[in-house]
Amino acid sequence: MNDLIKLILDDTAESMDKAIAFADNELTKIRAGKAMPSMLDGIFVDYYGSATALSQVSTISTPDARTLVIQPWEKNLLKSIEKAIIDSNIGLNPQNDGNVIRLLIPPLTEERRRDLAKKVKDEAERGRIAIRNLRKDANEQIRKLKNDGVSEDEMKDGEGEVQKLTDRYIVKVDKLAELKEQDIMTV
Repeated sequence: MNDLIKLILDDTAESMDKAIAFADNELTKIRAGKAMPSMLDGIFVDYYGSATALSQVSTISTPDARTLVIQPWEKNLLKSIEKAIIDSNIGLNPQNDGNVIRLLIPPLTEERRRDLAKKVKDEAERGRIAIRNLRKDANEQIRKLKNDGVSEDEMKDGEGEVQKLTDRYIVKVDKLAELKEQDIMTV
Protein backbone atom coordinates (compact mmCIF):
# COMPACT_ATOMS: atom_id res chain seq x y z
CA MET A 1 0.00 0.00 0.00
CA ASN A 2 1.12 3.53 -0.78
CA ASP A 3 2.93 5.43 2.01
CA LEU A 4 0.66 8.46 1.64
CA ILE A 5 -2.42 6.27 2.10
CA LYS A 6 -0.86 4.70 5.21
CA LEU A 7 -0.26 8.18 6.59
CA ILE A 8 -3.89 9.14 5.95
CA LEU A 9 -5.04 5.93 7.67
CA ASP A 10 -2.84 6.62 10.71
CA ASP A 11 -4.15 10.18 10.99
CA THR A 12 -7.73 8.97 10.63
CA ALA A 13 -7.26 6.29 13.32
CA GLU A 14 -5.81 8.91 15.67
CA SER A 15 -8.75 11.26 15.01
CA MET A 16 -11.21 8.40 15.55
CA ASP A 17 -9.52 7.61 18.88
CA LYS A 18 -10.15 11.22 19.89
CA ALA A 19 -13.79 10.95 18.78
CA ILE A 20 -14.19 7.82 20.94
CA ALA A 21 -12.58 9.56 23.93
CA PHE A 22 -14.89 12.54 23.47
CA ALA A 23 -17.98 10.32 23.20
CA ASP A 24 -16.89 8.42 26.32
CA ASN A 25 -16.44 11.70 28.17
CA GLU A 26 -19.88 12.92 27.12
CA LEU A 27 -21.46 9.62 28.20
CA THR A 28 -19.73 9.87 31.58
CA LYS A 29 -21.47 13.18 32.18
CA ILE A 30 -24.87 11.48 31.96
CA ARG A 31 -25.52 10.56 35.54
CA ALA A 32 -26.88 7.14 36.29
CA GLY A 33 -28.07 7.82 39.83
CA LYS A 34 -24.61 7.26 41.27
CA ALA A 35 -22.54 10.03 42.81
CA MET A 36 -19.48 10.81 40.67
CA PRO A 37 -17.16 13.80 41.07
CA SER A 38 -17.20 14.21 37.26
CA MET A 39 -20.86 15.31 37.57
CA LEU A 40 -19.53 18.66 38.77
CA ASP A 41 -16.95 19.14 36.00
CA GLY A 42 -18.82 21.95 34.27
CA ILE A 43 -19.29 24.05 37.41
CA PHE A 44 -17.23 27.21 37.86
CA VAL A 45 -16.95 29.23 41.06
CA ASP A 46 -16.27 32.95 41.43
CA TYR A 47 -12.79 32.82 42.99
CA TYR A 48 -11.42 36.30 43.68
CA GLY A 49 -13.10 37.70 40.59
CA SER A 50 -12.33 34.94 38.11
CA ALA A 51 -14.36 31.87 37.13
CA THR A 52 -12.46 28.85 38.41
CA ALA A 53 -13.37 25.16 38.07
CA LEU A 54 -14.92 23.76 41.25
CA SER A 55 -12.32 20.97 41.29
CA GLN A 56 -9.53 23.60 41.48
CA VAL A 57 -10.83 25.25 44.66
CA SER A 58 -12.03 22.19 46.58
CA THR A 59 -11.77 18.48 47.15
CA ILE A 60 -14.71 16.47 45.84
CA SER A 61 -15.29 13.04 47.34
CA THR A 62 -17.96 10.33 47.34
CA PRO A 63 -18.38 8.83 50.81
CA ASP A 64 -21.16 6.58 49.47
CA ALA A 65 -22.93 5.84 46.18
CA ARG A 66 -25.54 8.59 46.65
CA THR A 67 -23.54 11.45 48.21
CA LEU A 68 -20.99 13.96 46.97
CA VAL A 69 -19.02 15.94 49.53
CA ILE A 70 -17.32 19.18 48.51
CA GLN A 71 -14.60 20.38 50.89
CA PRO A 72 -13.46 23.89 49.85
CA TRP A 73 -9.85 24.81 50.47
CA GLU A 74 -10.99 28.14 51.90
CA LYS A 75 -14.07 28.39 54.14
CA ASN A 76 -15.12 31.71 52.59
CA LEU A 77 -15.83 29.85 49.32
CA LEU A 78 -18.75 27.85 50.74
CA LYS A 79 -21.38 30.42 49.69
CA SER A 80 -19.83 30.86 46.22
CA ILE A 81 -19.74 27.08 45.68
CA GLU A 82 -23.32 26.70 46.90
CA LYS A 83 -24.48 29.47 44.53
CA ALA A 84 -22.54 27.98 41.58
CA ILE A 85 -24.18 24.57 42.13
CA ILE A 86 -27.66 26.09 42.30
CA ASP A 87 -26.99 28.25 39.21
CA SER A 88 -25.60 25.29 37.25
CA ASN A 89 -29.09 23.78 37.14
CA ILE A 90 -27.91 20.16 37.58
CA GLY A 91 -30.95 19.39 39.70
CA LEU A 92 -29.15 18.93 43.02
CA ASN A 93 -29.70 20.93 46.20
CA PRO A 94 -26.51 21.71 48.12
CA GLN A 95 -26.56 21.27 51.90
CA ASN A 96 -24.07 23.59 53.56
CA ASP A 97 -23.10 22.72 57.15
CA GLY A 98 -20.49 25.47 57.51
CA ASN A 99 -17.55 23.13 56.78
CA VAL A 100 -18.51 21.11 53.70
CA ILE A 101 -21.27 21.01 51.12
CA ARG A 102 -23.16 17.77 50.67
CA LEU A 103 -25.08 16.84 47.53
CA LEU A 104 -27.54 13.96 47.83
CA ILE A 105 -28.18 12.17 44.54
CA PRO A 106 -31.82 11.09 44.33
CA PRO A 107 -32.63 7.61 43.00
CA LEU A 108 -33.77 7.61 39.38
CA THR A 109 -37.40 7.06 38.46
CA GLU A 110 -38.27 4.70 35.58
CA GLU A 111 -39.27 7.65 33.40
CA ARG A 112 -36.00 9.47 34.13
CA ARG A 113 -34.04 6.31 33.30
CA ARG A 114 -35.76 6.14 29.90
CA ASP A 115 -34.98 9.83 29.27
CA LEU A 116 -31.33 9.25 30.14
CA ALA A 117 -31.23 6.17 27.89
CA LYS A 118 -32.48 8.40 25.02
CA LYS A 119 -29.76 10.88 25.84
CA VAL A 120 -27.19 8.06 25.67
CA LYS A 121 -28.51 7.07 22.24
CA ASP A 122 -28.23 10.70 21.07
CA GLU A 123 -24.62 10.97 22.30
CA ALA A 124 -23.75 7.65 20.66
CA GLU A 125 -25.24 8.87 17.39
CA ARG A 126 -23.11 12.02 17.63
CA GLY A 127 -20.06 9.80 18.06
CA ARG A 128 -21.00 7.69 15.04
CA ILE A 129 -21.56 10.84 12.95
CA ALA A 130 -18.14 12.18 13.96
CA ILE A 131 -16.52 8.90 12.89
CA ARG A 132 -18.40 8.84 9.58
CA ASN A 133 -17.30 12.43 8.91
CA LEU A 134 -13.70 11.37 9.53
CA ARG A 135 -14.21 8.51 7.05
CA LYS A 136 -15.51 10.97 4.45
CA ASP A 137 -12.50 13.27 4.98
CA ALA A 138 -10.05 10.36 4.70
CA ASN A 139 -11.68 9.12 1.48
CA GLU A 140 -11.49 12.62 -0.01
CA GLN A 141 -7.79 12.81 0.87
CA ILE A 142 -7.21 9.42 -0.77
CA ARG A 143 -9.05 10.51 -3.94
CA LYS A 144 -6.88 13.63 -4.13
CA LEU A 145 -3.82 11.35 -4.30
CA LYS A 146 -4.81 10.44 -7.87
CA ASN A 147 -2.99 13.62 -8.95
CA ASP A 148 0.15 12.31 -7.21
CA GLY A 149 0.22 9.16 -9.33
CA VAL A 150 -1.56 6.75 -6.98
CA SER A 151 -3.27 3.97 -8.95
CA GLU A 152 -7.02 3.29 -8.89
CA ASP A 153 -6.40 -0.08 -7.19
CA GLU A 154 -4.37 1.52 -4.39
CA MET A 155 -7.09 4.11 -3.91
CA LYS A 156 -9.77 1.40 -3.71
CA ASP A 157 -7.64 -0.56 -1.20
CA GLY A 158 -7.16 2.61 0.86
CA GLU A 159 -10.88 3.33 0.88
CA GLY A 160 -11.52 -0.28 1.91
CA GLU A 161 -9.10 0.11 4.83
CA VAL A 162 -10.80 3.35 5.85
CA GLN A 163 -14.15 1.53 5.86
CA LYS A 164 -12.74 -1.28 8.04
CA LEU A 165 -11.39 1.35 10.44
CA THR A 166 -14.77 3.10 10.49
CA ASP A 167 -16.60 -0.15 11.22
CA ARG A 168 -14.24 -0.95 14.13
CA TYR A 169 -14.71 2.47 15.71
CA ILE A 170 -18.47 2.50 15.31
CA VAL A 171 -18.57 -0.84 17.16
CA LYS A 172 -16.55 0.82 19.97
CA VAL A 173 -19.08 3.68 20.22
CA ASP A 174 -21.94 1.16 20.27
CA LYS A 175 -20.25 -0.79 23.10
CA LEU A 176 -19.73 2.38 25.17
CA ALA A 177 -23.38 3.33 24.69
CA GLU A 178 -24.58 -0.18 25.51
CA LEU A 179 -22.57 -0.23 28.77
CA LYS A 180 -23.86 3.20 29.77
CA GLU A 181 -27.44 2.22 28.97
CA GLN A 182 -27.12 -0.94 31.10
CA ASP A 183 -25.68 1.19 33.90
CA ILE A 184 -28.65 3.57 33.72
CA MET A 185 -31.32 0.90 33.49
CA THR A 186 -29.92 -1.11 36.42
CA VAL A 187 -32.00 -0.35 39.49
